[in-house]
Amino acid sequence: MFQESTSLLERYALAAKAGFKWVECAFPYDHPLEEVVAAKEAAGVQQALINIHVGDVTKGELGTAAEPGREEDFKKSLQLAVDYAKALKCNRIHIMSGKVEKPTAENWTTYEQNIRFATSLLAQNEIVALIEPINNRSVPQYFMNNYDKALHLVKSVNSPNLKIMMDIFHLQQLKGNLAHNIKELLPFVGHIQIAQVPDRHEPDSDGEINYQYVLQQLEINGYDKWIGLEYKPKSDTLHGLKWVNEFGYSL
Repeated sequence: MFQESTSLLERYALAAKAGFKWVECAFPYDHPLEEVVAAKEAAGVQQALINIHVGDVTKGELGTAAEPGREEDFKKSLQLAVDYAKALKCNRIHIMSGKVEKPTAENWTTYEQNIRFATSLLAQNEIVALIEPINNRSVPQYFMNNYDKALHLVKSVNSPNLKIMMDIFHLQQLKGNLAHNIKELLPFVGHIQIAQVPDRHEPDSDGEINYQYVLQQLEINGYDKWIGLEYKPKSDTLHGLKWVNEFGYSL
């Protein structure tokens, strides 16, 4: 959101001006840590979430957690994310798996070992690690693309510092049956994001999901954490936010 500005640093101020008190951002690493912290503090907002440093974006990398032989790269990216998160007073980091063309058992073993390492390190820093199943239509070859496998891993690690990031946009495309799956998954969820399917626009735009019903289901099932607006505004970000009041909420 707020792509009206090409600068992440400016988007902090734009989000605050729109009324947001908490924000998330995917990749703050293009800017020195001190500049990001200064922009956040000047805007007077709190940081809910950042993603792990994903590697070389010029090569299309989206993390290295599932890549055998790159464990040291993963640990360096994780430590960088921890440094940013602590400075931003952010207690959630999304650990991205990366892309794998032809997944094997070795990829899964590497991924699980890296997630266990990340969970342990983040627990020492009072930060929650999040893993997010992402559908392969949106991100071809993304390794963590299965809610059942994500849930199995979270249950296996059995740590309060490892949770699922449930993006309803991806949940609809990977599993559907939203009311049932929301209820089943919520005990293992640490953060939620929303966007309409299939075009990833505002929740009130035309698409497959009735978000007024979905948001009610989240409330009914006791979800009381932040919901990230992980959508692409159809036009102007501020104009698109009219749905918040129309749905009976406020920023």
